[in-house]
Amino acid sequence: MADSISPHRARYGAPRPPALAGLPLPPRRMPAWRGGRPLKRWRYVAAFSEAAMVCAAEVRIGPARQVFWAVWDRDARLLHGRTLRRRGAVALPAGAVRVADGEIDLELDEDDGVETICPSGHQYAWTRKQGGIAARGRVRGREFVGRAIVDDSAGYHARRTAWFWSAGVGEAADGTPVAWNLVEGINDPAHGSERTVWVAGEPREPPPVAFAADLSAVGALRFAEETRRARDENLLLVRSRYVQPFGTFAGTLPDGTELRSGLGVMERHVVVW
Repeated sequence: MADSISPHRARYGAPRPPALAGLPLPPRRMPAWRGGRPLKRWRYVAAFSEAAMVCAAEVRIGPARQVFWAVWDRDARLLHGRTLRRRGAVALPAGAVRVADGEIDLELDEDDGVETICPSGHQYAWTRKQGGIAARGRVRGREFVGRAIVDDSAGYHARRTAWFWSAGVGEAADGTPVAWNLVEGINDPAHGSERTVWVAGEPREPPPVAFAADLSAVGALRFAEETRRARDENLLLVRSRYVQPFGTFAGTLPDGTELRSGLGVMERHVVVW
């Protein structure tokens, strides 16, 4: 049974323990169904700068597909974006973000990232996170230079899954570049979780975290919302409700790193899939 596996965390591409040898895992093809559960797969990229915050994603739940993108123009205080149930408007090949009509055109300096494999109900979920990687290009016709978070995920998650999540980039009090990926409710065992803080590009796993229900904080890390994406969907077999605000962060990361500045995203998501 997949729920008997021990959580696994390592650099993506490093040898996996023999106990995981029988699981189909990236870069191998994962079957569309396993143990009565459909494959859920997504690639999400968020990039942050003082002028703009952007995100784009490709999502697959069984045969259903969705793409979305958003740009928060911090200078004009305007949020742009679309959600579509067709391919083509958003393309996220390795090392790039391409959104139709030139809305977003970025190059990413991707790295190996951190891989985790965790039980989810009677099956399992895989994810690979990259934090603080360089992003450059153009956003809505303007030059963009910032840093990004990349979330690649795939698995046979439990029918009902609910989570809190935060990701962002910034500087520690001494000016060292930092990034983070924090979660509660999914891929979050005490050890071997996807929780990661990157300090000068080096990943470390912090202890479990607790989010404020109103998304105003995660542990001692405080959040000030500037804008938000939110969507409720009821597609009968799939029901989803999420809110994803963008904004600034202050305080202390869960590994003890004090922030001088921080930009990023929070999320609360409940899904039946």
